[in-house]
Amino acid sequence: MKLDLPQLPELKIDTDHRVPAAWDFDTSVSVVLLIPESDRKSVLKAPWGDFLALRLTDFSTATNPVLLSGPRGNRTAILQVPDTPNTFRYHTLARKTLEPLVNERASSINVVSFLGNIDRASAMAEAMVAAAIARLFRLPKISSKPDETAGLRAMNFYGEFDNADLRGIQATAEGNNLARWLTQLPGNYLTPGLYRDYAEALAQREGWQARFYDIDQLKELGAGAFLSVVQASPEPDAGILHLQYRASDTGQPPLALAGKGICFDTGGSDLKVGGHMRGMNGDMQGSAVALGTLLALTRLKFQHPVDCWLALAENHIGSRAAKSNDVVTAMNGTTIELVNTDAEGRMVLADTLALASRSQPRVIVDYATLTGSCVSALGQRIAGGFTNRRDWIEPIIQTGEQCGERVWPFPFEDDYDEDLKSDVADTLQCRVEGTGDHIYAARFLSQFVASGIDWLHIDIAPTSAHKGGLGAIPSEIQGFGVRFGVEWLKRFTES
Repeated sequence: MKLDLPQLPELKIDTDHRVPAAWDFDTSVSVVLLIPESDRKSVLKAPWGDFLALRLTDFSTATNPVLLSGPRGNRTAILQVPDTPNTFRYHTLARKTLEPLVNERASSINVVSFLGNIDRASAMAEAMVAAAIARLFRLPKISSKPDETAGLRAMNFYGEFDNADLRGIQATAEGNNLARWLTQLPGNYLTPGLYRDYAEALAQREGWQARFYDIDQLKELGAGAFLSVVQASPEPDAGILHLQYRASDTGQPPLALAGKGICFDTGGSDLKVGGHMRGMNGDMQGSAVALGTLLALTRLKFQHPVDCWLALAENHIGSRAAKSNDVVTAMNGTTIELVNTDAEGRMVLADTLALASRSQPRVIVDYATLTGSCVSALGQRIAGGFTNRRDWIEPIIQTGEQCGERVWPFPFEDDYDEDLKSDVADTLQCRVEGTGDHIYAARFLSQFVASGIDWLHIDIAPTSAHKGGLGAIPSEIQGFGVRFGVEWLKRFTES
């Protein structure tokens, strides 16, 4: 089954315009006016400002954006930009502003700034472009009917947008689109084997080196944790895919990305019940985010070596399925007593992290839709972060705030390990009962990261899906983590 590589939507972006002295836009063009949240009267600076100010009085200050018809019939949105920089809020406002304009099939959107602040204007330009690319991108749909495409073809920015990093925005948007596209594919369209074919085709296109560790090779490596998950799979197509990006020969150890790629999760012997199995084709979103991050870094011509490790598998039920109280041995020699076969993500990641550690990377960042308890702790707006570097707590928060994909760190204390003690093995897979599974999952995974390697684990279960969209992303499927990963690795290499 052939999968076509998704492409960025065609959108012409032009920032080289002065604020117009008169309202001479064609009536087919929609207009977005950027004004300070604290100064509604600044709309008077716009052409036909008296008309717009009068119309604005019909709306409360809490209404943002305000959507109305301009003096010449142009569909016009007045966006009140917060005075305090807040990337997530900027992204949210951009999404909400663009939604009605794109739905009304605007062919062009002109964004005019009356902010009087180049940094704020540039940040809003970045948000608008990110939101536009995300909205225009067509997620996969298996249908006999042709997909309706949006009419938007151009965005023009009028004002001081000189500091806008639109190249970076387009790169991370392309990575995010890839992650969302993969995640939406039905399970029969993205089996581990098909996923491997797709990723290897992408690697060939992008110039990455690729190596696949199949089941036989994983047996030779002693990857008992990974193999315990896939032993009931009807197709022996699971494995760990290793991709290498090298822009230049720096002689430095690589930076590593890793992702949970469970293409479908039945729960195994601990079978999921009711509606809990629905949507489990998206349990591979962590791997899709890792792959999308690698693509974004490639587009940015990142000057540091990056390895990407994708744990591709399915968790099936069957006569050969692993069961509670089984003991398996991971690649690094750690023995694990199984408690719940539905905690399969940490098992495939355990051996993936152990394998990634063998090249002694400078840092490992892994993504996984790992635990429901992280969703219970945070809701569905912020991802959970866990690290073996205590001094990274504040930088994790700051990175999330800066890029608009917010991550909140959790405790990572070693006394939690006391609750993972097993009578028959080195460690329990998870607790038999009790709360805080997201913390115990991180403590479990840390046993497979070699000593001396900096590690950041992102539990994206809270942000993997959000009805109505979140930040700049309009779809329920978020692809959350690409912007964070790019920003984090840039910070890491610059520090």
